[in-house]
Amino acid sequence: MKTGAEVLYQTSEFAERARVTVRTLHHYDRLGLLKPTRLTGAGYRLYADRDLARLQQIVTLKFIGFSLKQIKDMLDRDNLDLAHALRLQRKVIEEQRDRLELAVKAITQAETMIASDGEPDWDVFKHVIEVINMQNDMEWVKKYYTEEQLADLGRRGTPEVLERGQQEWSVLLKDVEAAINEGVDPSSERAQRLAHRWNELIEEFTGGDPGILENLRKLYADQTNWPSTFQKPFSEGAGSFIAKTVAARSNEN
Repeated sequence: MKTGAEVLYQTSEFAERARVTVRTLHHYDRLGLLKPTRLTGAGYRLYADRDLARLQQIVTLKFIGFSLKQIKDMLDRDNLDLAHALRLQRKVIEEQRDRLELAVKAITQAETMIASDGEPDWDVFKHVIEVINMQNDMEWVKKYYTEEQLADLGRRGTPEVLERGQQEWSVLLKDVEAAINEGVDPSSERAQRLAHRWNELIEEFTGGDPGILENLRKLYADQTNWPSTFQKPFSEGAGSFIAKTVAARSNEN
C-alpha cells in the first residue's frame, strides 16, 4: 500500500519483511514498544520502513539481555540518537563476543589437555567453570547499570584486562585474609596499603566514572536479590576489615 511517497505494509507483510512473527508485532504493539505507523479505518495495523529501525533496536537490546520494560524506557527517551544507540549496542555485543571467546579458549585448552595426556587436569576444568560463571554473572548485574555505562565497561573490559583484574583481586583478597588472621590493626600502615590496593582496583573497574561507582554500591547494597548461585567475590570479614581501615583513615584526617 502506498500513501504519497510512503510505502505502508500490513502486519503480515511487515512481519515477513522484518523476519519476525505477526504474534511478536501484536505483542510489541500491546506493550507500546512498537506502535504501527497508522491504522486503517477498519482498525488494521500499517507499518512503514522507518518502523524497521525501532524494531532493530528492540531485537538487539533484547538479544543483549535487557527486559522489554527496560527497552521501552530507553526507546521512549525524546533525545534518543539512533547512531549513538547503535554504537553503544555494537560495543556491548563486542564485549559479549570477547567473553564467549574466553570461554571457547578455556574449553579448547581442556580439549587439548585431554587429547595429549589422556588424563583430565581438574584445574583446567575449574578454569572453564570460572570463565562461564563470569559470563553468567555479567548477565544479571546489567540491570544495575545504564546502557551507556555497560558500553563503557564493555569497551574497557577486554579479555586481557578481565583476566589480569581477576588475578589481582585474587592476590589482594588472600593478603587481606592473611592480615585478618594475623590480627593486623585496621589503622596500621599495612592495612592502609591493602585498602589503597582495593580502591585502585575499584577505580580501574569504574574508570573514574562516579555514576558507575554509585551503581556498583547499589549492586552490593542489594545482596538480598542476588541469584542464589552467585558467589560473593569476597568474604564478610574482608569487606568489614576494609571498611574499618577506611574509617580509621577518615578519623585520622
